[in-house]
Amino acid sequence: MKTIIKELRTAAGLTQQQLANRVQVTVRTINSIERGEYNPSLVLAYKIARVFHTTVEELCCLQENVEMEEIQHENQK
Repeated sequence: MKTIIKELRTAAGLTQQQLANRVQVTVRTINSIERGEYNPSLVLAYKIARVFHTTVEELCCLQENVEMEEIQHENQK
């Protein structure tokens, strides 16, 4: 899943470790989310969104991700 976590984190001047500490996860979790290798739980996405004063929808690019998923589904038919 595409997110804008890395962009928001770097714009805020936070390291991965600092963000991980704020949302009570490991730096490895933040790194995996930023690389698109791991999808955050709804609760974790909410915690991260709160750090950056945004919504889960915006943080997780939900509209874009839904559209990409629908295209992939159509291509599989």
